[in-house]
Amino acid sequence: MRALRIGPIEVPAPVVLAPMAGVTNAAFRVLCREQGPGLFVAEMLGARSLVDGHAMTRRLASFDPGESPRSLQLYGVRPRDLREAVAMLVGEGAVDHIDLNFGCPVPKVTRHGGGAALPWRLDLYRDLVRAAVRAAGEVPVTVKFRMGIDAEHLTYLDAGRIAEAEGAAAVTLHARTAYQLYGGSADWSAIARLREAVTSIPVLGNGDIWEATDAVAMMEETGCDGVVIGRGCLGRPWLFRDLGAVFSGRPVPPPPSLGEVADMMSRHVGLLAARYGERYAVHTFRRHVAWYLQGFEVGRGLRNRLTGAPSVEALVAAIAELPRDVPFPVHVLRTPRGHTHGPRPVRLPHGFLESRVGGPPVDAAAVAASGG
Repeated sequence: MRALRIGPIEVPAPVVLAPMAGVTNAAFRVLCREQGPGLFVAEMLGARSLVDGHAMTRRLASFDPGESPRSLQLYGVRPRDLREAVAMLVGEGAVDHIDLNFGCPVPKVTRHGGGAALPWRLDLYRDLVRAAVRAAGEVPVTVKFRMGIDAEHLTYLDAGRIAEAEGAAAVTLHARTAYQLYGGSADWSAIARLREAVTSIPVLGNGDIWEATDAVAMMEETGCDGVVIGRGCLGRPWLFRDLGAVFSGRPVPPPPSLGEVADMMSRHVGLLAARYGERYAVHTFRRHVAWYLQGFEVGRGLRNRLTGAPSVEALVAAIAELPRDVPFPVHVLRTPRGHTHGPRPVRLPHGFLESRVGGPPVDAAAVAASGG
């Protein structure tokens, strides 16, 4: 099996689970890790919220006892905030890997000059990466970004070169601009150009990997060192099983029947309940129901019981009603799931594009969101 090295960490397969808000909690990471090898990243946390000790942020920063390596993503727009958050995590021995998010395209982040907009301000971006890398010491820091703000304001080559020069252990490119959001097709050729520009550390590709064979194709077409899986695994944790197979030279297993999907749904609910309690499990799992059942013909009444279950017991009972011998609807394997909206003009601070120097507005430190 082809391995991926992130600083001192060797990942058995060149596969990374992308952090996704409300999705990649400890329960989902365990579920994916049970399916196949990879690096499984916790959902993104705001650096300032972490330093300030917000209870929910600290809770999301926790890991399952069996998780190794422990990996999470941070977001910040002030070097001091990132420095303090990284130093705290490393000082507590809480993490083995930190990823920095510069790919979030949502308006409440970009309108402050953060997320996918931030690499436009080269000095600030450099200072942020430098602050995190220096505070991390021996813990590897990686950087994720998009191609840029839009087709006229591309930043990814500068972002990659700066991250490499400042000591990042790897970079990831989501091969879309902020303007594209999650619409259209990812431009894999940009990943190839980044691979040519960044030569001393791994370059990972992200975007439009719906099947395991897509990961192989991306690596062959672009020369990238690994793949980052986001929306492709929503409702399909078994994608990591398939990825483990292809990178080991084995055939891709057949997709699961509805009965096997039901078993995975029950396992997911159980992991959520055991770690976070019944209320959180029932509420959080509702969004996963549509992803798990995409393409299957399931009656409205049963779907309503699955999404409206008042307890874990009722939810597991509803899952048990799913017919087991229904084959997987292979025609939806390549149907996008999760976010699909875009393109949309990017909201930016007034005059933001007039200069590539300077910092964020005073209130930008309060912004925390996830995506990319």
